[in-house]
Amino acid sequence: MKIIFQITFFISLFFLAIESFAQSFNGYTLYAKQSSSTVYLIDENASIAKTWSCSGSSNYAVALKDNGNIIRGVRNNGNALNGAAIAGKVQEVDPTGATVWEFVYSSSTYCTHHDICAMPNGNVLLIAWEVKTPTELTQAGYANATSDKWPPHIIEVQQNGTGGQIVWEWHMWDHMIQDHDPSKDNYGVVANNPQLMDINAITSGGGGGGPGGGGGGPGGGNGDWFHVNGIDYNPTLDQIVFSARHAHEIYVIDHSTTTVEAAGHTGGNSGKGGDLLYRWGNPSNYGASGTQTITNAVHDPRWILPGRPNEGYIQFFNNSGGSGGSSVVDAINPPLNGYTYTLTSGQAYSPSTQDWRHDCLANSSGQSASDRMSNGNTFVALSNQYMYEVDSNGTQVWAYPDDPAKAFRYECDHPGLAVLLGANPCGLPTGVNEIDDTGITLYPNPSTGVVTLDGVSEINLSIAVFDLYGRLISEYLNQSSFDLSAYPSGMYYVSIKQGDTNLINKKVTLIK
Repeated sequence: MKIIFQITFFISLFFLAIESFAQSFNGYTLYAKQSSSTVYLIDENASIAKTWSCSGSSNYAVALKDNGNIIRGVRNNGNALNGAAIAGKVQEVDPTGATVWEFVYSSSTYCTHHDICAMPNGNVLLIAWEVKTPTELTQAGYANATSDKWPPHIIEVQQNGTGGQIVWEWHMWDHMIQDHDPSKDNYGVVANNPQLMDINAITSGGGGGGPGGGGGGPGGGNGDWFHVNGIDYNPTLDQIVFSARHAHEIYVIDHSTTTVEAAGHTGGNSGKGGDLLYRWGNPSNYGASGTQTITNAVHDPRWILPGRPNEGYIQFFNNSGGSGGSSVVDAINPPLNGYTYTLTSGQAYSPSTQDWRHDCLANSSGQSASDRMSNGNTFVALSNQYMYEVDSNGTQVWAYPDDPAKAFRYECDHPGLAVLLGANPCGLPTGVNEIDDTGITLYPNPSTGVVTLDGVSEINLSIAVFDLYGRLISEYLNQSSFDLSAYPSGMYYVSIKQGDTNLINKKVTLIK
């Protein structure tokens, strides 16, 4: 009976994907199944638009580059360390499936795992373990060290011919504090140093759960100490966000540092070196009062991109954060102050609770992913469940019956899609391709209705607004603002002319 129900459920999902695509956001989804050598790109019609047949099995992590190549995490043969979402290798693959370059980072004392992040400069950020012995742990102030622990570190890898080289790195081990033993390293007052990680905050980290099995390592799976599992990069701030399942927290660090500065406490845009700039989810880890808002596993932290609802917020998959321990996608607006984050001494970092939440349509205990689209929709990939998309009201508008650990959504204007599928990969009307006169601004964008133009005279000015399918919905003459409040939430194309001169074509997102 259970098997029949599951088959019926997935058939229903498939037909929903076919029937409701007109309401979903036009774009493509990229994913790789764990232990598979195939990468899939699917369109909004639930059709496979492209596949890559690659060398080596995936650990699930994959990203599309602007040049149409993909970056993927690969399970390296002969890894000495083992655990959830083990990798050991990163690989760039061209559209034919040929390997452009690859880099192995695997030994008896370190190995990459879980997520990757493709950077705008062409480099890639990787999460890795490094092994620390009981002797090293004890000297650092860890209480009752009986087996190896694998604290996290992050490396930035740059292509070097057909291989890669590390050009930057950061280690959690360099930013520890402890109040256990004054005769050992890192001794201090934990509550006075939220920029550091209490080495004794996580005293038991068992298996990580989710796809890929437990945490790995000695001591019944305790080697994967923090179980860092997700990473993202903000090029505007030059900062990195990452999540740690066993710590029930997300963290932000400064990437503008040198590697030497990243090992210390000064330098970089923040002036704080490699110390933690911001953390959220479990105030008790740094001796502060406040509610633990990430109660169990956390995955896939990411900054919401500019031009999308809640841009600049940090969004993440909170596996058990909802009512009754249900899975939710949460977003928070961190207290950014320049390149640092405001904190009142002795208190927890704000906000005290999430600023935005999506209650997931099903639950997942392991890796999962989400993304906010320009039209206000939310894409969710539930590991061991399925993928779906909801509109701003939470109504499901798309679903796909496959269950990768993570999946990644790309909008139609991504340059990599044009390389792979042609200049107009989503079949959008060619008459509204974006052009921009830098002296003209449209604000606010996203908007709740009224949009204002700045930097242009109203004389002989004409404004034309098109929907996503290129249909003209309204026109305005000789005015510097227009009102879309009568139309449904979504993305619109605005074409602005002065006389016969086309000044600007721009996407505007309407949110209600």
